[in-house]
Amino acid sequence: MRIDAMNWMQVEAYLAADDRCVVPLGSTEQHAQLSLAVDSILSERVAVEAAEPLGVPVFPVQAYGVTPSFLAYPGTVSLRLSTYAALIRDVLDSLRRAGFRRILFCNGHGGNAPAQTVCLEWMGDNPGTSVRFHNWWNAPRTFAKVQAIDPVASHASWMENFPWTRLPNIRGPEHRKPMTDLDFMRVQGPEGVRALLGDGNFGGLYQRSDEDMLAIWAVAVEETRALIEGPWA
Repeated sequence: MRIDAMNWMQVEAYLAADDRCVVPLGSTEQHAQLSLAVDSILSERVAVEAAEPLGVPVFPVQAYGVTPSFLAYPGTVSLRLSTYAALIRDVLDSLRRAGFRRILFCNGHGGNAPAQTVCLEWMGDNPGTSVRFHNWWNAPRTFAKVQAIDPVASHASWMENFPWTRLPNIRGPEHRKPMTDLDFMRVQGPEGVRALLGDGNFGGLYQRSDEDMLAIWAVAVEETRALIEGPWA
């Protein structure tokens, strides 16, 4: 039920019986030794695995988000907040016009959080619709699993190092990086952020066992699936 594997006639037939869909939200930004597309890879994959048994279509990931602090790292792309808010509203308008009424945004990037307010405003302008904004990585059950494994978990650390976000033949350092002073980081411009972070990991180990990562993933997929199932407003 991936939209990139469907034609418009199949979507129209689906909408005759159901009005749910999932839109993954990601980002293209530095993640230390991991792929620049970590947030997009993870949000799309968790959405697809969660929605597939339910037969709910998943749209292609929105791969660009709001990440101005990382612009000193080559490969990072950031949208202005006003641009991103307009993009989210346009996506919602298009989905509603097609016939979707229950929409879940599966978000993989913290900088995209202001879009949740856009969703609330949009629902007020569009009675009869229901939009959920789901930060999959820090949803209650998923984050509890992360914390149970290792409480020092942060951006570009082990908690984002899944088999499908690693790059071939590249492995991060073996040591546990001291946690960055995040309050101090948040008052820096892009160059200051890079000088403070170095490789980009906020702190913690760079990698844990695949057993640990797959245990987290199983919880994340199950938690996301429960939100797609409902109940919905």
